Amino acid sequence: METIAQESAMQTQDRPLSPTSLPLRRAQVSRKTGETHVQVSLNLDGTGLCRAQTGIPFLDHMLHQIASHGLIDLEVEAEGDTHIDDHHTNEDVGITLGMALHEALGNRQGITRFGHFLAPLDEALVQVALDFSGRPHLSYGLEIPTQRVGQYDTQLVREFFVAVVNHSQMTLHLRQLDGINSHHIIEASFKAFARALRMAVEVDPRRSQRIPSSKGVL
Repeated sequence: METIAQESAMQTQDRPLSPTSLPLRRAQVSRKTGETHVQVSLNLDGTGLCRAQTGIPFLDHMLHQIASHGLIDLEVEAEGDTHIDDHHTNEDVGITLGMALHEALGNRQGITRFGHFLAPLDEALVQVALDFSGRPHLSYGLEIPTQRVGQYDTQLVREFFVAVVNHSQMTLHLRQLDGINSHHIIEASFKAFARALRMAVEVDPRRSQRIPSSKGVL
C-alpha cells in the first residue's frame, strides 16, 4: 500500500513550483519514549490526505479535520500505553506533530505567519487566532460541558494543543463563543485551528524571499 508521502509526492512532482520557488515543505519525525512511539509525516503543500492510527479513535477523527481543512497531507501512527489511559499517547502525538510542523516550516521564510478563523458547527462557534512567532503560548478558552466524548477524556483537548504549541513554537488563542454539545465544540475547535493553520503557512508572494518579521528572524 502506498504511503501518504508516496501519494503526496506523485501529486506534487509535476506541480509547478510556487512563485517563491521555495522547496516543498515536508517533515518526517519519529519520537520514542518509554510510554509511546509516535511517527508523523506531513506535507504542508498537500491536498488534505490523511491516515491516522493512534489507538484513540476520537483523536484520529480530529487529526483528519486538521488534514482535511488545513490542506495538509498527514500520516500519524502511534503505539502507546492506552491500557492505562489515553493521556501519554494524546500528548505525544501533539508533541510529534508540533515537531513536524516546526521542521517543515524551517526558518519560516515566505509564510503569511498569522492565521485566524471562526468556525461554526451547529450551535457551537469557536474562534482561533495563531502566530508562528517562535514564542510558544496557548490561551485556552474552551468550556467543554462533559468529561467524555465517547471514551475520549475532554481534558485531553487542552493537553494536545499545549503539546503542539510548545513544539511548533506558535502562539495560539482558542476561544469558544458558543456551544453546548461537547463533540461540536471540540470539532469546531480543530476545524478552526486547521483553517487558521492553512492561512498562516501559506506563502505570501509579496514577501516570498524574506522572513515575515521586522526583526528578520523568527
